[in-house]
Amino acid sequence: MLATKPYLTQADVQKILDAADKHAATNNWAVTIAVCDDGGHLLGLTRRDGCAPVSAYIAQEKARTAAMGKRESRVYEEIINNGRISFLSAPHISGMLEGGVNIEVNGFTIGAVGVSGVKSTEDAETAKAGIAAIL
Repeated sequence: MLATKPYLTQADVQKILDAADKHAATNNWAVTIAVCDDGGHLLGLTRRDGCAPVSAYIAQEKARTAAMGKRESRVYEEIINNGRISFLSAPHISGMLEGGVNIEVNGFTIGAVGVSGVKSTEDAETAKAGIAAIL
């Protein structure tokens, strides 16, 4: 028998984007919110008015890093800040800044949310507000 696992539907992605966008609007934060699947493939993106264009790239990379690493992108930032700068050469991940949060369901990372545009802790807070909409 083949294994089965949960996955993000487009309805889930929209709920995440809407909840994260609402959280950002409440705080008057101009951010980009990216949602990806467990392989780091983009499923949805919202760039709020006034957000710097580069944030659209950063949010996607934070999400991709959190999804493929099965942990918050903050962990990689901490590894590097604690002196292991060689980790900057890790393949296929470049969003090693706080603000990417993996979505875990029944022990599986099914995707991630990456946010960019405000302080890193606020980016992560916004991502978690989006994820809370489906968990």
